[in-house]
Amino acid sequence: MYDEQFMRRAIELSAQSIDQSGTRPYAAVIVKDGKIIGEGLNRSTGKFDPTSHGEVEAIRDACRNLKTLDLAGCDLYSSAEPCSLCVATMLIAGIARLYYGASVAQSDRIFPRLPRAETQVLRTQIALPVEKRAMPAEQKLDGEAVAVLEAWKKKSG
Repeated sequence: MYDEQFMRRAIELSAQSIDQSGTRPYAAVIVKDGKIIGEGLNRSTGKFDPTSHGEVEAIRDACRNLKTLDLAGCDLYSSAEPCSLCVATMLIAGIARLYYGASVAQSDRIFPRLPRAETQVLRTQIALPVEKRAMPAEQKLDGEAVAVLEAWKKKSG
């Protein structure tokens, strides 16, 4: 019963995009102990922010509300199956379980060419070692970068 209530809230948030410019119809809510602690709507175009996906915005909101980076034990309800960016963010935050509405295939049928968001391409690229990805990458000044990491660790304990 609660699962459907939380999923309906995510879908309700996604429907707000129909009348709000700068948004896309993807939204999410985060639930802990039976209560919504974070909500988010995709605001990528309005914020000129390619990371402003509904799931990421919900995670940001929940972390601010709880004043933590650890969302272990929280569930995420998304209006659509999350992309790789969102899944990675969910894993980093410690989301325990995902519930979603529209599948990637269903969403892709409606929006067949969202810019650079082809989920399968992203999933394939992310799984590759950095030197095998389509985007060229080159390590530079690693000694200096590592020195900052070590200094931060020494100061922070």
